[in-house]
Amino acid sequence: MSAATATLTGARPLLRATARHDGRHFAPWVLVVTVLSASSVIVFPWVFPDVPARLALSAAIGANPALGLVFGPAYDLTTVDGFNAWRSLALGGFFVALGAVLTVTRTTRAQEDSGQAELLASGVMGRSARLLTGVAVALAGSLAAGVVAGVVTALCGGAWEASLLLGATFTASGWMFAAVAAVTAQLGSDARTASSLAVGTLGVLYLARGFCISLDAPTWTVWANPLGWMLETRPATGDHWAPLLLAVALTVALVAVAFVLQARRDFGQGSIAQRPGPARGATRGPLRLALRLGRATLVTWAIAFAALGVVFGYFTTSITDVLAGDSGVQQILASGATSPEAITGAFIRTVLSLVGIIAAVPGIQAVVRVRTEELDDRVEPLLAGALGRGRYYASHVAVALTAVTCYVLGAGVVVAVMASRADIGVTVEDVLLQTLATVPAVWTVVAVSVAAVGARPAAALAAWAGLVASFMLTLLGPTFGLDDWVLGISPFWHVPDATAAAPDWTGLGWLTLVTAGLVAVGFAGFRRRDVGR
Repeated sequence: MSAATATLTGARPLLRATARHDGRHFAPWVLVVTVLSASSVIVFPWVFPDVPARLALSAAIGANPALGLVFGPAYDLTTVDGFNAWRSLALGGFFVALGAVLTVTRTTRAQEDSGQAELLASGVMGRSARLLTGVAVALAGSLAAGVVAGVVTALCGGAWEASLLLGATFTASGWMFAAVAAVTAQLGSDARTASSLAVGTLGVLYLARGFCISLDAPTWTVWANPLGWMLETRPATGDHWAPLLLAVALTVALVAVAFVLQARRDFGQGSIAQRPGPARGATRGPLRLALRLGRATLVTWAIAFAALGVVFGYFTTSITDVLAGDSGVQQILASGATSPEAITGAFIRTVLSLVGIIAAVPGIQAVVRVRTEELDDRVEPLLAGALGRGRYYASHVAVALTAVTCYVLGAGVVVAVMASRADIGVTVEDVLLQTLATVPAVWTVVAVSVAAVGARPAAALAAWAGLVASFMLTLLGPTFGLDDWVLGISPFWHVPDATAAAPDWTGLGWLTLVTAGLVAVGFAGFRRRDVGR
């Protein structure tokens, strides 16, 4: 038996066991991208039944750079498949890539941190078997997401070639970032660090792609970004399969690098050495502990939001281009606003709502970390002493709500300064007031995770579902002409236009009541339920 074969000993039974136990975790990602794609081909003919309506939609989306940042370029919005490619290609690929990252991290470094890997290694198990298994499960999950989404979309009315190519881009995105996660799993000192590195890489590349597309940057900037390769497939407007070969080549290369790094690092350690802590702990109190646990994540997100402020500030200065576009932009941004001042205010509101939606991500992460600590048996020793449950949970909730507030305000200040210098009719005070009005909506989204983790941890996925729903309803709800009661499901729908002559602040009052109710449910549930159950 060769040395290479020996390192993979036991991979086959481990793969079967991992696929059976961890494969189900990829199912939600398959469902999300399938619904995202299939719903586009179902709803589009109903909402935009004729050519004039589709041309107005195309003009409106083309005039809004904030939508281009998230969804990418709109090559053809006059056909069902062209609309589906715009709405689903970038976002669907992001979701599958995120699922692949979490799968690889969970089945590799997370097992080392928990001790499961050491138990497996005590038997007949090669050194590289776990890495091969984790990558294989992620690749298979990504393939399933692409195939299911493509076939279901075609059955719902999409063209077969365009639908299957769209599904193939989902798969390719997942494969590339499964390979990225395989590398970061060897670099990070623990599973959390490895996951943060991979997700951070995904976020930076996603934002860079959207920024370059929105600015009409040179073509080479798109080809320099692996996520940009997926845009060049152009489902329904070109059907180019060749860029997928680049994704396959990158996947193979990064997986090879991961195996080389894995063979050279110590078990349970990363290539990037972890600094030893002090001989005696200096952290006192649950609040300081919560800050210490999330320190690296909080600082990373703070830097990210400083950059986001610059990006969205630039988009805000382009409002004059939006006003020069087709009147259909009112449907996207203002839901009927007719005056330039109203559309300007609605545009700023949209941009800051997108900032708020992104800010909710680290807030939810901070709350969900409570559940992670529980499952790792780190909470029970703390509660065994004089520390009460309410005080412990309150420390993490306080960190989450304070962090998202600082993130939104920090990005809002940057947007305010840039917008006030662009001669678009708004002042620093206007934008800062709109920023403050956005914060309660962010709190409401985070409060869903507080209620879920506190009262029913098995339903913690609802926290992320609420975030996705807010995102889709806020950015795409007005496009589809949904009723107000549907749009009102998103907390950001209730944020008033603070730049209006007489803004209606009633919605913020309701958001405050809902947030207080959700937080109360979370605290009541955390006090009563069993820890770790």
